[in-house]
Amino acid sequence: MDPRATQILQRIEELARLSETPGQLTRTYGSPAMGRANQLVGQWLRAAGLTPSVDAIGNLIGRAPVKTAKRKTLLLGSHLDTVRNAGKFDGPLGVLLGIACVEACRAEGRQLPFDLAVIGFADEEGVRFQTTYLGSRVVAGTFAPKDLTRRDAAGISLREAVASFGGNPGKLSTARWPATSLVGYLEAHIEQGPVLEQKDLSVGVVTSISGQSRLLVEFIGRAGHAGTTPMSLRADALCAAAEFILAVESQARKKAGLVATVGRIQAEPGASNVISGTATLTLDVRHQADATRESAVAALQQAAHKIARLRKMQLHWQPVQQTSSVHCSPPLTRLLAHAVRHHEPRSVALPSGAGHDAAVMAGLTPTAMLFIRCKNGVSHHPDESVKPGDVAVALDVMVDFVRQLARQHE
Repeated sequence: MDPRATQILQRIEELARLSETPGQLTRTYGSPAMGRANQLVGQWLRAAGLTPSVDAIGNLIGRAPVKTAKRKTLLLGSHLDTVRNAGKFDGPLGVLLGIACVEACRAEGRQLPFDLAVIGFADEEGVRFQTTYLGSRVVAGTFAPKDLTRRDAAGISLREAVASFGGNPGKLSTARWPATSLVGYLEAHIEQGPVLEQKDLSVGVVTSISGQSRLLVEFIGRAGHAGTTPMSLRADALCAAAEFILAVESQARKKAGLVATVGRIQAEPGASNVISGTATLTLDVRHQADATRESAVAALQQAAHKIARLRKMQLHWQPVQQTSSVHCSPPLTRLLAHAVRHHEPRSVALPSGAGHDAAVMAGLTPTAMLFIRCKNGVSHHPDESVKPGDVAVALDVMVDFVRQLARQHE
């Protein structure tokens, strides 16, 4: 086994032990587990010859010890937060590959015409505050200050969470990286899909990232006694939500490539012998074409209003976040594909249905993204798994990409 891949996978195991919940991996923004992850990865950054620091939102950044004003930076990385009951590789693998890439480039002893830096974004998944890309939006300068008023399930505001995490909610704008300071951004990530496994390839090159709409939908009916309220007189919010969920599934099946998901639902008052008076659910809609996604969201909003009207209840429809489809940088993508062909029989181009920090960073700097094969395409689940040989190939491709980019900038 390649010793570099062995070290990366050993580090993955160490990181996976840093969790908020016993017996499973959960690491959300601002949690003590997230703080410990930054400390541990900071040690590995130092070992790679980089100087670690944490910015105003809590992103962990490893920079070259000496920085001159004229030298630009190629940023490598991904995110260190996870979903609930997560797999080990989604996010952290890209950060650790970035560190290993820096180590490999330094070992070659070649003087690059730009600096290498590694970033571990503090929040990509958006689990705690139901809004994604907090870390990368701060770096890209697209963070909306109004999001500081968002509250988690315990009622803690994002402003409070940033401060308790050691950040500075009043200085988030200072954490933006100037576009002129960057050569580009490269993110490695597990595919989260089955294509590479079907094609028997270790890695693939991402061409685009799907647009995404996130919404909060609330049906407001009327609570009542489960035994004494006739069916004809009920305004059961949970039944309305159930009808809407099936409408979501039906709408998504009408268009190829469209996916729509209700990932969370909460009914109140939540007693077994009480009719639900309110039902709140999340809605996630994605497609490569923004027009298709937006049309689907509009159709689902109409469906929700119709359900509420016929059931004589109120509807609250709240957009939470919208991210447009993003195309990776054609020049960097070609360069990455060329590097892949040095180590694989062929280079396959893949769109990403999942969201990534690369989608946000593309608004700041040229961006490229490398997918790594994962077993059965499983992600956001403890069964996430990668092959050590695929990790080694991904690292070789990243180092080769850096070499080629350096030649272009010499």
